[in-house]
Amino acid sequence: MNTPSSRLAAEHADASTVRIGALVPLTPPGWVEAGRHLLAGLELAVGEVNDAGGIGGRPLELVVRDTAADPLKATAAVDELARLGVAALAGEYHSVVARAAAARADALGLPFLCSSGVLDALTDEPTDRVARLAPAQSHGWRLYADFLLGAGHSRIAVATQPSVYWASGTRILREHLAPRGGTVVELDASTLTPAALCDALVDSRATALLLLVGFPEPAVPIVRAVRRDQRLADVLLGAPAGQPEFSEWAALLGDDGAGVPFLRYLPEQFGPLGTRVGAALRERLAEAPSFVAFEGYDTVTVLADVLRAHGPDRARIAASWPRVAVEGTRGKIRFSRTPGISVWQWAWPPAQVVDRDPARPDRFRVLHAG
Repeated sequence: MNTPSSRLAAEHADASTVRIGALVPLTPPGWVEAGRHLLAGLELAVGEVNDAGGIGGRPLELVVRDTAADPLKATAAVDELARLGVAALAGEYHSVVARAAAARADALGLPFLCSSGVLDALTDEPTDRVARLAPAQSHGWRLYADFLLGAGHSRIAVATQPSVYWASGTRILREHLAPRGGTVVELDASTLTPAALCDALVDSRATALLLLVGFPEPAVPIVRAVRRDQRLADVLLGAPAGQPEFSEWAALLGDDGAGVPFLRYLPEQFGPLGTRVGAALRERLAEAPSFVAFEGYDTVTVLADVLRAHGPDRARIAASWPRVAVEGTRGKIRFSRTPGISVWQWAWPPAQVVDRDPARPDRFRVLHAG
């Protein structure tokens, strides 16, 4: 899939373009709604870059490949995009997929600016070729753990499935909570039915249940089962990975989906750029843009700035990460080396713990910020 690059590309179809490869989940089992928001942000920024003259007069072209949440498919897409001559890679929502893409891009010498993947170990070894806009999982999930403690929850249950991402999240929560008197109880959602999980939750005496599971299955049935179990009326449901951010959550769960705190990476108040981009994204998506859409926009904004300064040479792009200083929709973006993080990292984007207001599930409430 090649995405039109706005008016400049149309007017200069015979000109040599500067290409960016975009990795996006656009079909199941990938989270299609997240992919749609990510792509909307990427495309909006590319259009604006081209309306402003492109990269030294050359149109910026987005070459999109669907990862479908499949690491093998993503790796193949990186190979293809490298052969097509893209200057850099952008995007990806799913952390495990982003990790596979980062490893392959690093091996090929292809710069990759990851938009949304949060696994701390995005690559096995430190690399100069990969940078990331999203905060590392340890940063966001520690903030979430602090919110839980502040709200009076120290005995936490997690409904989890086998995954590097969920296992990493569970470890981060346990390591952060334990020194502060908190405990984490694991409930295997891959073997327990929603009803059996409710029984185990009662036995655990936990006051909060975090959904570290896929969406819509099994997250939706679990939420419904817990909401209907009178024994669990006082248990807080949480979803640190951000599932309630998207309209599909509200559409499937209605009032049951309100009051479920999650992480999102937005400022409490936007500046002029964020306000303008937010309005343009809302028009493009026909709904409120998620933080993922802003991550997409900021990704292209950074890459366009680097390309204007250094051209499409891959080695020069990779060498430029520590010199980036770009105004994004959510603040000034700079990359640095962060302890425990193997890639160049924006440390840190704004982060919030938010839920859908039970009185108005279409409205979000900020519960905690860091």
